[in-house]
Amino acid sequence: MNGLVVVDKDQGWTSHDVVGKMRRIAGTKKIGHLGTLDPMATGVLPLLIGRATRLAQFFTSNDKVYEGIIRFGFATNTYDAEGEPAGPDANPAIDRQALLEVLNRFTGTFPQTPPPVSAKKVDGRKAYELARKNIVVELKPVEVTVHSIDLLDLNGRDATVRVHCAAGTYVRSIAHDAGLLLGCGAHLAALRRSKSGAFDLAAARNLVELQDLASQERLGEALIPSARLLPDFPIEIVDSITEAQIRNGRDFRVSPFRGRGDSRHVKAVTRAGELVAIGEIVLPNLYHPVLVM
Repeated sequence: MNGLVVVDKDQGWTSHDVVGKMRRIAGTKKIGHLGTLDPMATGVLPLLIGRATRLAQFFTSNDKVYEGIIRFGFATNTYDAEGEPAGPDANPAIDRQALLEVLNRFTGTFPQTPPPVSAKKVDGRKAYELARKNIVVELKPVEVTVHSIDLLDLNGRDATVRVHCAAGTYVRSIAHDAGLLLGCGAHLAALRRSKSGAFDLAAARNLVELQDLASQERLGEALIPSARLLPDFPIEIVDSITEAQIRNGRDFRVSPFRGRGDSRHVKAVTRAGELVAIGEIVLPNLYHPVLVM
């Protein structure tokens, strides 16, 4: 199997747990995820399978969409509900207009300090590994981009929000920082990722469903083939001679009569629909295979 499966991750599983389970379901060790989800979070976790794992380098800038519940009243040491309270519960009354003004401050591009318990590395070690040993770490702010943040509901001190952001943004940090600005503390009580890049919940299956498909030898029904991934890369159909040349690392020509927009890359695909390589433009209508499947 070579392609991508969209998993609807259950709460309590780490992304690594899901990869391990999927390796057993698919019968291959070649599986990797496109962006972690915290154990508390649920939702879209795209997994590359087989030779398609080599395509991961082209998915680095995928936007994400989350729906989460920010609970005001107290912060935690992890910035979410799994952490220890950092102080007493203030049990605040949240003013909707004041909250909207605070949330508006988290749109655009701005520096964000990652949670102290996160996968960010400090001197080569992940911050959460140091936190487990009670080693205090100071993480430097990282520039993040939030395209939009919408208040979907305000129920007492629980605010349900939808966040559309670039990769690398921590919704936990938004919750924590919103609590600081409102002066009452806050943490992320729940989080669900509804979209990661081009992949959304409509295409997702949970691990039980995937196991059932595998037991019926129908796992391929959940697989998005490699040639259908990276839809922004135009497809160039190649014959067997050109395929052999590409597999030997030789540049290949494409039709001068097809428009390819501003894309620097093309997907070389056989007539049978198999992805052969990703090519990068070197001259008009001439591409170099930067990745051969």
